[in-house]
Amino acid sequence: MRQTGGARGLLDLHVGIEVAFGLEQGSRLRVKGPLGTLEREIHPEISIERADGEIRVVRPSDQPRHRALHGLTRTLINNMVTGVTSGFSKGLEISGVGYRAQVAGKVLKLSLGYSHDIEYPIPVGITIVTPKPTEVVVTGIEKQKVGQTAAEIRDFRGPEPYKGKGVKYANEFIFRKEGKKK
Repeated sequence: MRQTGGARGLLDLHVGIEVAFGLEQGSRLRVKGPLGTLEREIHPEISIERADGEIRVVRPSDQPRHRALHGLTRTLINNMVTGVTSGFSKGLEISGVGYRAQVAGKVLKLSLGYSHDIEYPIPVGITIVTPKPTEVVVTGIEKQKVGQTAAEIRDFRGPEPYKGKGVKYANEFIFRKEGKKK
């Protein structure tokens, strides 16, 4: 008995996307688009079918384990297709007196109030730009890698709750605490 998971198991392919999955690749899926190529190992219990410009993720049964693998695989493939077509981006904001960032070659230099500047080597496949000294934009085609890079930069000095100084995500809200009372 093969379950497809209804419409949630379907992924529409964009024009200019090449998908390779089959016996010559083993259980690896390769998605190639205008921004690059991504490869991922697909769980052997989940199968993938391609027809009429769509990718269909098929699970062998309706057990909870197979349902979870089905949803995970579908989301990972969707992220691969989105990554090679439009890419992913995360914005970071730096607030604090003297806090700033700049890109120098393949290194992001951060001045975050420590006695020394922090030099963060930019990972392969990631692009970091600083439109302003207090803004950092991390872009790439792999969603996980973009998020991990942004989280590592944020961890150098996370936002503190009293004055809001530090590095935060562009859309993050920091709950502010009231200071001491006399």
